[in-house]
Amino acid sequence: MKRIVIFASGSGTNAENLIKYFNNRDTASVVLVLTNNPHAKVLDRCKRLKVSAMSFNKIAFTETNDVLNVLKASNPELIILAGFLWKFPDSILNEFPNKVINIHPALLPKYGGKGMFGMHVHEAVVANKETETGITIHYVNEYYDEGAIIFQARCDVKPSDSADDVAAKIHELEMEHFPKVVEEFLK
Repeated sequence: MKRIVIFASGSGTNAENLIKYFNNRDTASVVLVLTNNPHAKVLDRCKRLKVSAMSFNKIAFTETNDVLNVLKASNPELIILAGFLWKFPDSILNEFPNKVINIHPALLPKYGGKGMFGMHVHEAVVANKETETGITIHYVNEYYDEGAIIFQARCDVKPSDSADDVAAKIHELEMEHFPKVVEEFLK
């Protein structure tokens, strides 16, 4: 069975969706969730779902090998960023080449880059009167949201849609597609 480690910064709905999906499969298992936010709701979700989780600080992530060593000990075939907001350090990317992927709430290359996450993305989509948006699952490299695209799914944006409406549509796409794309990726 293949091993997955998830990085998350917030509520953890995508992490929970992945954990539950792979609980019913023999292809992979989420073995660890890591967060840079000691108050993130994802920690409560992991406790309820009986998945190991821990938080770390910026020093452990970027200035020492603490997080890298935890990853090495976990021996993941795939590292997933699911709402994780920090730029990934080269030390981890070099240790796990082509094994780190991210989900982004827009059709990259549009609405990517530093500061473009969550509602910021949806507000920009609405403000620019886009007629469609979607999700992008992509490899993580040394730049925000510039890694090679693995998968995209689209949805319409109506002129009457608010940023909250767009967020709900994106959430549906994430719940539907993310686990299946991860499973295909691991085959």
